[in-house]
Amino acid sequence: MTDAPTTAPVAPAASSTSAGEVLAGYLTAQAGVFLRALPQAVGEAGSRPGALPASAAAADDLLRAVRRVGGALHTFAVAFEPAWARESRAELRWLLNLLASEPAYQRRSARLLAALDSLADPGPDAPGMLAGHAGAPKARALLDRQLTLARTRAHTAVLQELRSARLHALADRMTLLAGEVPLAEGCAGEPAEALLPQAAAALGALAEAAELLPLQRSAVPYGGEGLHRLGSGGTPGAGAARTGADSEAVLAADDEPWLRARILLKRARYALEVCGSPVAGLDELDRVLGRHQEASDAAVTAATAARTPRITPATAYVLGVVHADQRLEVEAARYAFGLQWPVLAPGLGHWEGPPAPRKG
Repeated sequence: MTDAPTTAPVAPAASSTSAGEVLAGYLTAQAGVFLRALPQAVGEAGSRPGALPASAAAADDLLRAVRRVGGALHTFAVAFEPAWARESRAELRWLLNLLASEPAYQRRSARLLAALDSLADPGPDAPGMLAGHAGAPKARALLDRQLTLARTRAHTAVLQELRSARLHALADRMTLLAGEVPLAEGCAGEPAEALLPQAAAALGALAEAAELLPLQRSAVPYGGEGLHRLGSGGTPGAGAARTGADSEAVLAADDEPWLRARILLKRARYALEVCGSPVAGLDELDRVLGRHQEASDAAVTAATAARTPRITPATAYVLGVVHADQRLEVEAARYAFGLQWPVLAPGLGHWEGPPAPRKG
């Protein structure tokens, strides 16, 4: 899912515009997106799994608005009434986790089944390494069954909450936000440039997180195609056999700083949007780290499925190969990040305002 802005950046029309006006304009626009998209989700609450909300665009708009409001409340926290901002962020995080779960399972299912189908492709010129393997059909059925069950449970959780008092309270909170933003005392009168240090701090946090990433270790691309085509001479990597709980804990610890970097990257993106100075390169890096997370999550799912009791060794082997394939996708995303970040980082290090003039 892309995460492009749903509205044009809200920026001051002149240097006399206050920080409060910039924040109010941005949050009011995002609250409007939220309130327009939410009824579609509630209206489709009784539909079959996978059909919530009715429009994929509406689902994207809703999740984008939730992320952007939450990001602004985090980065520019000192500009808002503390209790209100803290409570709003907690409720937005709850809704984000609730609504993002089912689509995430759908994407994971599509990713894993497509990977397995490619690995098992019996193409005459370059067959996949699992072509004709007895465990492939059973592994596919197992993944499909487990992910369908997970999607159904996520859908049920959404159904239980979409008409809850908690969601109604959050909708009321966003309705008020569309009309009046609870700013901290004194913020309304500060110049718009007062927001720039906080946006710069968000970029600084991203830069610090990126410095901790093992980019040197990710400087060489992995030959993942070797898993899919016997003609390329590939063999299952060591990851194919490393599906135990201990190995997964090691991989989770290895992934954690990358997942943290993605969170900080999103906050930096949204902070620059508030200031009317979005950086296109950050959008692409966000997509790269999004692929990293989805491949990482898919690998965990394949490894978990391989530990299903009473499955055949052939089925477990196939799931181990799929696991290895997704770990190669993780490494490919890290390689892409390592190529792009050093090019983009110097410009971000010197980022400063003033925010751009208002458009329209």
